[in-house]
Amino acid sequence: MTNRVQELRLARGWTQARLAEELDVSRQTIYAIESGRFDPSLPLAFAIARCFGLRIEEIFTPNQA
Repeated sequence: MTNRVQELRLARGWTQARLAEELDVSRQTIYAIESGRFDPSLPLAFAIARCFGLRIEEIFTPNQA
């Protein structure tokens, strides 16, 4: 899955630590999501979407096979 988390975070001027704090997760979790090493759980994906005021589909897209 690809995502726009880093792009959206940087547009707000937030560090990974700041976004992690907003979502109540570790900075390492944000790094792993942004780098594509980890796909968030559905509840976390919804929390990320709420944080940025977007729909999940506007942030996360499946990889094309």
